[in-house]
Amino acid sequence: MIQRRHSNRFTWGLVVSMMLAAGSWATAAGADEPVSYKEDVFPILELRCLECHKPGEAGYESSGLDLRTYDGLMKGTKHGPIVVPREAFTSNLIAVIDGRTDPALRMPHNKKRMSKCERFLIRFWVNQGAKNN
Repeated sequence: MIQRRHSNRFTWGLVVSMMLAAGSWATAAGADEPVSYKEDVFPILELRCLECHKPGEAGYESSGLDLRTYDGLMKGTKHGPIVVPREAFTSNLIAVIDGRTDPALRMPHNKKRMSKCERFLIRFWVNQGAKNN
């Protein structure tokens, strides 16, 4: 039990260190540099999500979510928007990548979960207004 607590502290320390190195922590604290869709968020989506969420692929066919463009992301699925600007906790995008949904809806589907840093960066972007920057 003690070893596990120490391990969790180490893990959080590592996450904070990585965020500081990437500049994400400063963004969360209200620094002047915003999270960029083009430079920060899209590369994560391209690497982790685009394989399935483009026309002709399973994720797009089942949900209608096209992640090739900012407009496609903001349009959302055939059931409605998945990003609520400035409301990361209520955005379905964050719920599915955080694993707060039914396991069948968790993303990336049947792949390794996004890292905490990737998820935090997307969350910060949504909370900053989900701008096309």
